[in-house]
Amino acid sequence: MRDQFAHISDWIFDLDNTLYPASSGLFAHIDKRMTGFIADLMDLDPIEARKVQKGYFASHGTTLAGLMADHDVDPHHFLDHVHDIPLEDITPDPRIVEGIANLPGRAFIYTNGDAPYAGRVLERLGLGSHFVHVHDIHATNYRPKPEPHGYEQLVRQFDIDPAGALMVEDMIKNLKPAKALGFTTIWVDNGSEQAQEAPDFAHVDHRITDVGAWLAELNGDNE
Repeated sequence: MRDQFAHISDWIFDLDNTLYPASSGLFAHIDKRMTGFIADLMDLDPIEARKVQKGYFASHGTTLAGLMADHDVDPHHFLDHVHDIPLEDITPDPRIVEGIANLPGRAFIYTNGDAPYAGRVLERLGLGSHFVHVHDIHATNYRPKPEPHGYEQLVRQFDIDPAGALMVEDMIKNLKPAKALGFTTIWVDNGSEQAQEAPDFAHVDHRITDVGAWLAELNGDNE
């Protein structure tokens, strides 16, 4: 299996529902706090607030992008609020910790969240020192995945050769710009896909169900 990825020197990982199991329910806490934020902001009941939230996600890529466009919401205030959640539901996976530590080259996080939250999650997962950079929503000027801007910016900032780069994501639409640049793409098929329409598998080079198992296989091939 290692031979399949021998050309890869830059490894880009999504964070939520990718480096921890979607079944942990961690993102459900964030989702609930987003709904509550909108309910308070617009004086809506939770049902109507959730409709607004999901509408923004569908039309703008993230709830935050919609709130910034229509309500001039301060992104720092919003992100501080929605990420104020307990992390007890996630624990380190030794396969992921060891696997990422043994990857040849550089490892990055690319998230539509922010770096402070990503840092808390990575520390909880035992991965705090394993990534050279967290490419977050602030770094992309609030233009979320799958807008091409953030991918292109990451490539330029770190002089990444797309032919030697790989991206791991739980949402297929976020792999489309990576594939267009020339990245190798891996879809984590773990039940968290939120596509509003049938996903386009043309952007997927490899399909896995468990990041830990995939990394363990990579690591095992190197022994």
